[in-house]
Amino acid sequence: SIGCSMRQRSPRKLDPDHLAFVRSLPCVVCGNDIETEAAHIRTGDPRAAKRATGMGERPDDTWAVPLCGKHHREQHTMSEDMFWRKYSLDPLSIAAFLALSSGDHEAGEKIVRNAR
Repeated sequence: SIGCSMRQRSPRKLDPDHLAFVRSLPCVVCGNDIETEAAHIRTGDPRAAKRATGMGERPDDTWAVPLCGKHHREQHTMSEDMFWRKYSLDPLSIAAFLALSSGDHEAGEKIVRNAR
């Protein structure tokens, strides 16, 4: 039948508890732990079965890392790849490790600290 080969996108997975966990951690760039925000990673990576998301949509909440307000705003002023290369960080790995340890604040802080 027509359209059988078309793959429908699955709905975005929301996880408010995980986002609260990410916001409780220090900024992965500078270590600021006062005003951390959950920054969603739009870049895709086939190794993680993660497709790229456009400007009009957010990825699943699993793909979020902690950034202070300053660095979150900076992230939006340039391409995501350029931002993460500037700081020599791998946001998808950081987000994946944080998802695996979600809720464990001590483990999350270690992941963020060792990412820098």
